[in-house]
Amino acid sequence: MNNRYVVLDLETTGHSPKNKDRIIQIGLVVVEKDTIVERFSTYVNPAMAIPTFITSLTGIDQAMVEDAPMFEDVAPRLLQLLDGACLVAHNIKFDLGFLNAELEKAGYFEWRGMILDTVELSRIMMPNLDSYKLTQLSEALSLAHENPHQADSDAEATGFLLIELLKRLSGLPLLTMQRLLPLVKGMHSDIADLVQAEIDRKMIQLEEEEPALETYRQLVLRKLLETEQDEDPIDENLTHQQIEEQLEKTLPNYEKRTGQVEMMDVVEQSLTNGQHALIEAGTGIGKSLGYLIPGLLNAKKTGRPLVVSTHTIQLQEQLLDRDIPLLQKMVPFDFKATVLKGRNHYLCLRKFEQQLDQIYDNNYDVLLAKAQLLVWLTTTDEGDIEELNLPSGGQLFWHQVKSDANSCLNHKCPWFSRCFYHRSKREAYDADIIITNHALLFTDLVNDHSLIPAYQEAVIDEAHHLDDVASDHFGLQTDYFAFHRLLDRIGTSEDLTVNLWLKLEDVLKSVDVDFEKSDLLSRMRDLKFEIDQLFSMIKTYVLSKGQRKSEIGKINFRFSIDQVDPTWYAELKEIFARCQLQINDLIRDLRDLLKKAQKQEDHLNVAQKGILVDYTGLLNRLDEERNTLAHMLLSSNEEEVCWIETDYGGAKNAVSIFNQPIDISDRLSEDFFGKKRSVVLTSATLTIRNRFTFVRKRLGMEEDTLTVQLQSPFDYQNQSKIMIPTDLPMIKDVSTDDYASTIAASIYRIAHVTDGRMLVLFTSYDMLKKTYHAFKEYAEPEDFSLIGQGIDSGSRARLTKNFKQLNRAVLFGTSSFWEGVDIPGNDLSCLIIVRLPFNPPDNPVMEARSERLKKQGKSPFMELSLPQAIIRFKQGFGRLVRSSSDHGAVFVFDRRIVTTKYGNLFINSLPAVPVRQGTMDQLLDDLNDFLD
Repeated sequence: MNNRYVVLDLETTGHSPKNKDRIIQIGLVVVEKDTIVERFSTYVNPAMAIPTFITSLTGIDQAMVEDAPMFEDVAPRLLQLLDGACLVAHNIKFDLGFLNAELEKAGYFEWRGMILDTVELSRIMMPNLDSYKLTQLSEALSLAHENPHQADSDAEATGFLLIELLKRLSGLPLLTMQRLLPLVKGMHSDIADLVQAEIDRKMIQLEEEEPALETYRQLVLRKLLETEQDEDPIDENLTHQQIEEQLEKTLPNYEKRTGQVEMMDVVEQSLTNGQHALIEAGTGIGKSLGYLIPGLLNAKKTGRPLVVSTHTIQLQEQLLDRDIPLLQKMVPFDFKATVLKGRNHYLCLRKFEQQLDQIYDNNYDVLLAKAQLLVWLTTTDEGDIEELNLPSGGQLFWHQVKSDANSCLNHKCPWFSRCFYHRSKREAYDADIIITNHALLFTDLVNDHSLIPAYQEAVIDEAHHLDDVASDHFGLQTDYFAFHRLLDRIGTSEDLTVNLWLKLEDVLKSVDVDFEKSDLLSRMRDLKFEIDQLFSMIKTYVLSKGQRKSEIGKINFRFSIDQVDPTWYAELKEIFARCQLQINDLIRDLRDLLKKAQKQEDHLNVAQKGILVDYTGLLNRLDEERNTLAHMLLSSNEEEVCWIETDYGGAKNAVSIFNQPIDISDRLSEDFFGKKRSVVLTSATLTIRNRFTFVRKRLGMEEDTLTVQLQSPFDYQNQSKIMIPTDLPMIKDVSTDDYASTIAASIYRIAHVTDGRMLVLFTSYDMLKKTYHAFKEYAEPEDFSLIGQGIDSGSRARLTKNFKQLNRAVLFGTSSFWEGVDIPGNDLSCLIIVRLPFNPPDNPVMEARSERLKKQGKSPFMELSLPQAIIRFKQGFGRLVRSSSDHGAVFVFDRRIVTTKYGNLFINSLPAVPVRQGTMDQLLDDLNDFLD
């Protein structure tokens, strides 16, 4: 293959040459021997008007192309540069489409040479990046990219990116490239030619072995480096105050925080005396080190690990990447800290090995995912899915290769010594600090403490989530797709990459196990039909009840045997009885076949044993799903609430069914707090009216629990303001469309004062959508960059990142944006809370809990709805001021905060912050002065 690459970037009047869009700028660089050797750029006269939004995006206006050459004048020079080269572009489909359209118009043949897409190559070579946009790639690799959306700058940046990617490709081990080659033959660009050329080069050039890598069973992996723990005894007299003094020396800009020191004292007291504690630590306290320092000292002195549990992955990463390394510099002894996640976060190397060579029916996304995983194995120590950015179809493939307790060979597995999941468990047993999440904490509790090493002391950060997470894990959940996916894997799918039955057939035949294939497959299809009927029947019934939508647009229907139509329920039970019978018979017969095959274990290879254990795992999971569904549809327990979730769109059988205990306080009290020596719960939002009563009762904590409130060090009096418009309508007085239009106009006016930089929080996804589209009608495209959760694709983290990078941005978010979003500095100067965040009263869990409180003679509003809303409101308010230099305003559009008796409880639960009421005109003047 040649070593000359022509890197092309085009700016155009629009997105498609089919719509008669034209090229307005060409940028081109020539790369030879890892160096840019030539550059060419020119504006092109498109012989048409340049749209305003293109000028806004690129900075190219009509005057700049007026005297520029036409494409046909540039084409000869362009073709001369391209002659004999490989054409490279970032998202080559776009640039190649325009290039060929223009060449055809100018009377030339289309480009038919070798092509290379740097997006595609980047995804394979750097599978761990959050984004593959050129700007983000340039930033991640520290490449020069001075003028994004200018063709010359984009071409230059893509050229540097190509050079980096080629270096990374040539650095891959020969075996990895050989395993990669059949996969990349299915890519959209000619990456296979690149890989083949590198294989040919490496075959004739003897390479030194990379000491950090090892080859095992035809895969190249990072070598497991065992680190020895320093067993020197710790100074028993060492105090957290001494370590804090070291912190001042370690960090040149460190400011001693009274709240953080006080928190260390409280955590030390709790751990030393065996007490449980609730600590509300305001934003800016520095609570991570506030509990890590005394927690680590206690762990080293007692020899017992400290478990630190978080709700979000972001906080886990912050602890491991920022706080733990800082702590290691500060303390005069060695210690180990590790993250332990749920099993399905980790790659199963046995399953991946089996799947890797099966490419006969793979789609593009699966081929790409396999290629990414192959490259990733040469760099990963953890084997954690969180490190990867797989394509959407690759996410489905991950479910086939992730670690799973139901299909684990354990010590019989040839990969056991290198298993990522078991390695993480071994590291946890040796660790002084085990960082995990609330979900795994309660999965461990439900599974008789088999997942996390035995511990007596724990710190629960983001503790305001503990109630909901515990309820989820003490409850049950299933849905139509759980059965659908299992049956597809067991044998009903026509997709050969999913269907495990065909592989099982081969194993059974190899050891002469007789089976009636057509009968078994017919029974699988019959069962799938009955399951379809069951869930379709449930969905039809729920939709007929005309239930209200939840905040994310789902329909929730509370399911209670004594309250549903008896005729319908009798028919439901009849269909489910048929399902139960068919599942029982199918599982029994298939297990018999598996047992017969397993008796021939000596005649089976590792791959065949793996297929047997994987299939056994599928049958176990089908049995579990059946038991879960039976409990929810057939049992009646006044201590539990059951509900069905669906929507008007989607498949006719798209239904999820949930079950939760109404009250978890007793179970938490007995099974968690009652069995641990000391649990410290901390969050910025644990109190209502400066009292911990609500959270303590919900979690089943004793009255003598240690409780401490630590105020934020930030100057809220001068850093923030609450503004309450008096001339906005109450939502109950107007239609939702009118309300959305009115608040969209107000948001638009505020955005002009704040220059965007605004987060708007909704409690209803429906209201968010209506307001988003109404805002679009007010604003010109170049006015503001509008980002809407659920409208613009991407996770919360990705949408937040986009918000920070865009100028004059306004971000609309619902439930998940009320917390965990960290946007410090000038990126965020205004927060709008559209409605006070009360849970809808017809939410099934809220409804059941409210009924329970009524029976006890208590007020559901004062005891449940209001406290939950206040905690969420405090979380929302906390998005604004994240550092001592932040400055901004909070608008509350819901006038109930000043017109009702309970409204002042919201304000009184916040730090002391100025509150201003007035018309929107008055508040905008005030805001203008405040932000100046």
